[in-house]
Amino acid sequence: MLKIENLHAGVEDKAILKGLNLSIKPGEMHAIMGRNGSGKSTLANVITGREGYNVSKGDVLFNGESILDWSPEARSLAGIFMSFQYPVVIPGVNNTYFLKAALNAKRKHAGEKGLDAAGFLKLIKEKLKNVDMDSKYLLRAVNDGFSGGEKKRNEILQMLTLEPTLAILDETDSGLDIDALKIVAEGVNNFRSADRSFLVITHYQRLLKYIDPDFVHVLIEGQIVKSGGKELAQELEEKGYSWLES
Repeated sequence: MLKIENLHAGVEDKAILKGLNLSIKPGEMHAIMGRNGSGKSTLANVITGREGYNVSKGDVLFNGESILDWSPEARSLAGIFMSFQYPVVIPGVNNTYFLKAALNAKRKHAGEKGLDAAGFLKLIKEKLKNVDMDSKYLLRAVNDGFSGGEKKRNEILQMLTLEPTLAILDETDSGLDIDALKIVAEGVNNFRSADRSFLVITHYQRLLKYIDPDFVHVLIEGQIVKSGGKELAQELEEKGYSWLES
């Protein structure tokens, strides 16, 4: 699914990722944990092709193909999705139009027929149930005036609608109260399947109480310094990161 080989990347002249290696197979969920500035969001942004990041060495392979030269749109159409730590507000564009246009673009790319208005509304109403959102949110501009929890649930709604094969969740738990966190986690858990993979980026163990990653990796100064199972997240909660720093 995703293979990252000796990745060196940064912003302008600042090196952030310093030889990172990671392999995610279909159906697996990997969690990346680390302090602020360790390179977690940089990794997510490089995978999705966000502008402003320079790759000086290494490669990112998705289903066996290098994607470093692909546009963000091409990566999205290929099945890569990212839920942002700070979801973007799009004034004047309502959720229904945004989601329908995005879904039909992906269907067209796959050689499938686009959904008409009735077909889309039938699909989206089922997805809304998974994130405990009222249909009135479909008429509102994307994330405009949404609370923090509503924005994060809206991101998960986008994921459920677009059905990516690789979902990257960048600190999706940030700013959520416990009820919103449980709803978001349930949406993620319901979306897991044998052919769908996740990369979950987080500071804390609390999200991992509600989802079960197959692997947990610790990122320090741009490198993965330790990997393990879910128990590693609990160990980090108890000890912090200093015991892994040399």
